Amino acid sequence: MKAQRHYARGEPKRIGNVVIIASMLLSLLFLSFIKSRYCGSSHVRSDVHLNSVVNTHEVVRNRERPSTDSTVEEDEDEEVQINPAAIGTVSLADVNNRPICFVPTKRSETCDAKGDIRIQGSTATIFVPTITQEHKIKPYARKHDEFALSYVKEWTVKPSNGDQAPPKCTQKHSVPAMLFSSNGFTGNLFHDYTDVLVPLFINTHPFHGEVKLVVSEVKSWWIKKFMLVFKQLTNYDIIDVDNDGEVHCFPRVIAGPTYHKELGVDPSKTPTGFSILEFKRMLRTAFKLERAEVVVTRKPKLLIICRKKSRRFMNLKAMIEAAEKLGFEVKNAEADMHTDPPTFARLVNSVDVMLGVHGAGLTNMVFLPVGAVLIQLTPYGNLEWLTKETFKDPAPDMGIHYIDYFVQLNESTLSEQYPKDHPVLKDPTAIHTQGGWDALKSIYLDKQNIRPDIEKFKRTLIEAQKLLRSKKKHHVQMH
Repeated sequence: MKAQRHYARGEPKRIGNVVIIASMLLSLLFLSFIKSRYCGSSHVRSDVHLNSVVNTHEVVRNRERPSTDSTVEEDEDEEVQINPAAIGTVSLADVNNRPICFVPTKRSETCDAKGDIRIQGSTATIFVPTITQEHKIKPYARKHDEFALSYVKEWTVKPSNGDQAPPKCTQKHSVPAMLFSSNGFTGNLFHDYTDVLVPLFINTHPFHGEVKLVVSEVKSWWIKKFMLVFKQLTNYDIIDVDNDGEVHCFPRVIAGPTYHKELGVDPSKTPTGFSILEFKRMLRTAFKLERAEVVVTRKPKLLIICRKKSRRFMNLKAMIEAAEKLGFEVKNAEADMHTDPPTFARLVNSVDVMLGVHGAGLTNMVFLPVGAVLIQLTPYGNLEWLTKETFKDPAPDMGIHYIDYFVQLNESTLSEQYPKDHPVLKDPTAIHTQGGWDALKSIYLDKQNIRPDIEKFKRTLIEAQKLLRSKKKHHVQMH
């Protein structure tokens, strides 16, 4: 009886537990239903996002396997637009009167076409469906220089909707192309940067690597020399378009790098307002440079850029001794076409002051940290206009202090080669006018060496020390 009373008293309690458990299970089922019905879309979005990241990495890793389909799919990413301020004069428009080819400055011409654009390297032709007439272009940023362009292959921008069908695609690409020539004056460091690398950066930087470099007249040694730079401009392998026998199809083709100014970028003409400082930042990444800005120390570092053939320093030892007495740690080096870019870039980036006679070696100013000082020695011969355009004018935009050092006749070996009353010494401007660039170059650049006055040299270095401590941009002239 006691046992029965026990079970009889315990039955309601058991039933209550079952009801509680069942209620909990029903609540969980109801919540699961609500979540799947109204919150499921967030899971779908997460999955898509993860898959797109994997696919993007896969494309970069596999260099985008080419397809042989005859049509090109439009890229759905946000399109990089041309800044209207960069167009200048229109040289070719499409059927809707939109600019296809244009001349931003006298130095360059750029063609920018979208749609089913086909590039055939064997015939140097770009096929565009939205134009009605042919146009010729040399994709190298020295349009004003007939001598330079005589070394550059001409390309034809041709309608592809006429009586004759365009060639069939043998490789299809889903990202835009940037077509340029690696011929011209490449091999001279100044022209490497001002004619090719800086203009290429202007066109490719907005794409963040999602653009292919299509190169005409490939110089393999030159491409190899600047491969670390090209890897910053594109996520893909470079296309040797003249020799691969393919017909490449792109959703967009930009032919001919856009030039703004010597060693410079005009932010008002770029799509997003970027400047030469972004170019310098890219170089620091490419060459693994440590210094973005100068940090003032008690013993600043001075690099003297030397030359072997012309415009040599005849009293280099005395110059080094004078600089060391002023507290500089001095290094000297020569930069030529055989110089290893990463090694020399790291050397330049490590110094606070760089000094040299006008020449291509001063192009290494692009590696100087912000706040550094550039001292350019202008050879005797009224060459101020030349040194101003090439290195003086670009310096402020790069965040570099600049000092002019004008070589006087008593500092030039020309005074030992000509009589005192010779026109070469007395009237350099007449020599420029009568003989042109060839006379100027052969006399004042190729036959002249420099022996700086040491007292004047020391005053120049003292000015450099003052500028290193200054946060303002300055130009100083030393006569």
